[in-house]
Amino acid sequence: MKIYPYKRLNRPVVLRVTSVSLRLSDGTRDQLETTAYSTQQQTVALGIAGHTDWVSATIDLSATLPPGANAPDAAWSDLRVLAVLTDGETNVRTSVDLTRDAEDGRDWSGPLEVLRDDHLGRASLAVYAVGTVDGVHGRSIAEIDRSWIVDTVSDDPVRGLQLDVQKASFRKSSREWLQAYADAPWLVDASARVPTVFVNTDVEGVIGLLGSSGSGVDSKVRDLLVAQMATDVWTAVFHGAIGDLEVEPGSGPVFPTDWQGEVLREMLPDVFPGVQVEEALRQVHRRRTGDSGWVELQTRIHYAAVRRADATRALAYAIRSLEQMNRESET
Repeated sequence: MKIYPYKRLNRPVVLRVTSVSLRLSDGTRDQLETTAYSTQQQTVALGIAGHTDWVSATIDLSATLPPGANAPDAAWSDLRVLAVLTDGETNVRTSVDLTRDAEDGRDWSGPLEVLRDDHLGRASLAVYAVGTVDGVHGRSIAEIDRSWIVDTVSDDPVRGLQLDVQKASFRKSSREWLQAYADAPWLVDASARVPTVFVNTDVEGVIGLLGSSGSGVDSKVRDLLVAQMATDVWTAVFHGAIGDLEVEPGSGPVFPTDWQGEVLREMLPDVFPGVQVEEALRQVHRRRTGDSGWVELQTRIHYAAVRRADATRALAYAIRSLEQMNRESET
């Protein structure tokens, strides 16, 4: 938990998306269905309408401040509410002031414009209540407890990790770096905008097995293969996310605003059970950059990846299927 040297509100701001529309290249506007955003997932998917020619998006926001924001004896003045969209990949940051809906009310609203050319994939949307405290302007007195995701590409408002799976002949690939791994069944590239899994078509049978839809032993082997692949993916993307953290002087590492931040928030509770994710991030960073503890941490990271991949269930299903086949062969 971050400690502030001044009085703040104890509860978070509540953010809602009320509507989303796209401005197309011909000047027309398309009002998207409510399925373009999910309050549960806290995600907006601007690709849901299938437009390839949209220029900008308008996201209408509504924010409710916690009780006490307008108290006569509040320690702050000059109250403002800001919506801030941050894209760590393109290094673009957009902020807009929201407007109070009613005098002395706690509800604020307003539009946020998202320019397509400013973003390649996902951006992080946060809302802050700021004011003048102890003579200092622009101090944050409350914010939402978790940022929303604005995805400029996806057609599904899902917050979780998205992967790009590509088939390639590692021996003949135009990506020369793949040729050095010609005997690997798959590789994970965690440096891409979207984590990419390359499946090696040179490995006999792997594509057919992954694409099988039967219900026999093949399906159980496929599930095991997918679970192993998923474990590798989660391990690779965790290391990719932790490897290039931004560090704020005096407060330590901060969560990335793209898929890397989501990976860390998903896995850290299993890496450090019972520890708040902010403190868990600091502990991982200290071990990675310090003199000890990083090697021991690999076991915890692998465990977290196994849980995310649901590998135990896939293994249990495969064992039960084999036991059943053995019993049937004995009768």
